[in-house]
Parts: sequence; structure tokens; C-alpha cells
Amino acid sequence: MSLHGSYDPDNLFAKILRGEISCVKVFEDDAALAFMDIFPQSRGHVLVVPKGVSARNFLELPRDRIGPYLERVQRVAVAVEKALQPDGVQIMQFNGAPAGQTVFHLHFHVIPRYEGVQLAGHGQGKKAEAAELAAIAKEIAAAL
Repeated sequence: MSLHGSYDPDNLFAKILRGEISCVKVFEDDAALAFMDIFPQSRGHVLVVPKGVSARNFLELPRDRIGPYLERVQRVAVAVEKALQPDGVQIMQFNGAPAGQTVFHLHFHVIPRYEGVQLAGHGQGKKAEAAELAAIAKEIAAAL
């Protein structure tokens, strides 16, 4: 998909936000939902999506929603670092398919990085076990 276009209300993350598809939740409030990536690039990979907006990418997010949403992204990143104690944390966001975006609902990736551990490519990780994701989510949620 190109950078510009119509928002598809049936995208995967919209369905998760509506509760039509389950997720392993880390955090939720009125501004954002954070959940475990089921194809993690690293142990503890979390996705943070804004709630109440139909934004395909960051360029489409209403300005008055930027602050509250990014506060949640930072809050989740701090909790990931506290809970999992990685050597680094990547915070990534893609806009448009040529930039690497694969789900066209705005989302940030919070990816812990561990020294000497190879990162799985974006969209190339293996599917994680639900029980393992739930245990990691519980650790992160406890650090919020």
C-alpha cells in the first residue's frame, strides 16, 4: 500500500481494538493499547496502537492525539526496559509499505535488544507461544 489512501476499518489492529481478534495485552487506557507481537523480532517485542483514531500511519494522526499517544509509547518502553533489562531498546514506526509498514493502522514497535542476540527481521520472526507471551506481558505490566 502506498503512503496515502483510505483507512481500512477491517485491518488487523482495528479488529484487535474492537475485540474481534484476541491479543496478549500489556496495557490499555483511553489513548492506547499495548500488546505483545505474536511474531516477535526479540523477546519482549510490544506493539502500541492508538485508540479512537482511524490513522493508517503517523502522518495521519491528529495533532492533539500525538502527545497522549507518544506518552503511552514511552511509558511502555520504560516498562519493557525495567522488566526485561535489555541492553538496548528500539522504538520503531513505519509509514507506507515501501518503508516497511505491513499493517495499516498506526503502531509503534518497542523492541528490546540484547547484546549478541540477532534480531529477527521485521515480519520474519517465528510465531511465539501464547503462554510465553502472556508471561512476558505480565512482567512488563507489573513494571508500569
